[in-house]
Amino acid sequence: MQVGKIFSRGDNVPTITLIAHTGEIHTLDVEEGTTVMEAAINNAVDGIIGECGGCCSCATCHCYIDSRWLDKLPVRGDLESEMLEFASSQAGPNSRLACQVEVTDALDGLVVTLPETQL
Repeated sequence: MQVGKIFSRGDNVPTITLIAHTGEIHTLDVEEGTTVMEAAINNAVDGIIGECGGCCSCATCHCYIDSRWLDKLPVRGDLESEMLEFASSQAGPNSRLACQVEVTDALDGLVVTLPETQL
């Protein structure tokens, strides 16, 4: 299975939108089960580093989930919350690690804003 594969709109896969701190918008079609971090890295979106490879052991995939989507995500776990304390950009109530946000059909249309810096 190829993770983060880019699909055409006819493949009926979830679409997510990543907004860089500069305002640049990246709309990606991603396979269900792909994390937001994997989708960003596999599509060369600046603003997500993912230094630990998605193991929830760094905060270099910190992102801000649009408030309209927060109730559709699983609750942030203790380890993720601890890692967010080390994020280089200020973490808020809508902060998540992109490696912990798995794209599902229920997240079709998800909007994520990327912080100015990850380091």
